Amino acid sequence: MMTPSPPPAVAGDRQPAFAIGWAAPLRWLRLGWRDYVTNPLPGVLHGGMMALFGLILWLALRDEFWLLAGAFSGFLIIAPVLASGLYAVSRYLERGEKVCCAEVVRLWSSGDRRLMTFGLLLGLAGTGWVLTSAALITLWAPAPVQRPMDFVQHVVLAQGVGLFEVWLLLGAWLAAPVFASSVMTLPMLVDTPTPLWHAVGESWRAVGSHPVVMGVWAVCIVALVALGMALAMVGLVLTVPVVAYASWHAYRDFERAGLIRPLRG
Repeated sequence: MMTPSPPPAVAGDRQPAFAIGWAAPLRWLRLGWRDYVTNPLPGVLHGGMMALFGLILWLALRDEFWLLAGAFSGFLIIAPVLASGLYAVSRYLERGEKVCCAEVVRLWSSGDRRLMTFGLLLGLAGTGWVLTSAALITLWAPAPVQRPMDFVQHVVLAQGVGLFEVWLLLGAWLAAPVFASSVMTLPMLVDTPTPLWHAVGESWRAVGSHPVVMGVWAVCIVALVALGMALAMVGLVLTVPVVAYASWHAYRDFERAGLIRPLRG
């Protein structure tokens, strides 16, 4: 049986000494894996839905890789809000309680305007990147990009500095502020009644206080999700919930260190 963790500190409490070091992302992933194996069903269901979505996307667009490349990378933008139910699972696990579907459904059906608004904004950002990526590849590529090997040949391996580098830079330019805006925001919205824009501001403050650690964490997220996709989408059944649980523990560590202050009134 799990031992419940102590309740989180609230604003005004004296914070215990707690430092977030360079190896923190490894700790978050270890705790995320622990949550996954402790209560696997919610994670399997969430990851399975993500894998099914990715497979449907692949089957629908496999002959239009110029569009699929943007769709898959845009998936990284909206994935955090789709996995928000797993933050609730981690919160219950902190209390020593195993939950399954009812609590997750309750969160999704709560009509929380903060989550709905933020999900809409992430969806718009993802759509913007998909359209930008598709336009960039179709207009700049020297030959039609229909299949993955076309993308490798005409975009990735194109001679000189050009399309692929611009594609990566534009993707990073969009992904960086989205990551900074969401990495602490979604767990905070699930955990507390903090107003949306206050939560976004606290998320930016967290990233600004530890840019190297959060940069490493962003790379870990991209690598794990990409690995899950590369394993015929089936890997998402594992990587998506572990990353979501780990994101919850990142949020908790930043709160324990006094680097973010959710409003728990």
